Amino acid sequence: MIQGLRTAIYHAPDLARARDWYATVLGFAPYFDQPFYVGFNVGGFELGLDPDPTGTPGGNTGAVVYWGVADADAAWQRLLDLGAARRTDVQEVGEGIRVATVLDPFGNIFGIIQNPHFSLPVL
Repeated sequence: MIQGLRTAIYHAPDLARARDWYATVLGFAPYFDQPFYVGFNVGGFELGLDPDPTGTPGGNTGAVVYWGVADADAAWQRLLDLGAARRTDVQEVGEGIRVATVLDPFGNIFGIIQNPHFSLPVL
């Protein structure tokens, strides 16, 4: 039986730099930090960083993962301030849902979603 989403893995050719950037974005250190993989527990979900390109085929053309935020405008601006590149501006997609995407410094699409129909856990 499917239990729900658990892990999103991004390609990170410079694993130490990616680890440090995501620790700054998330505001906390990874729970798993090895030369072959770094994992962050983000509200019960895992953000994984993998330096091996064969483990995350597609890179910035792969799947888009949207991370929940309370304020899409503030989160989008913070990501840009931390070195992400603008991909799509914050936009209303209906029913009060607002989304945007950036490219992280490693070429991965990082999506954010403000969805009033879901509650966010306190981190």
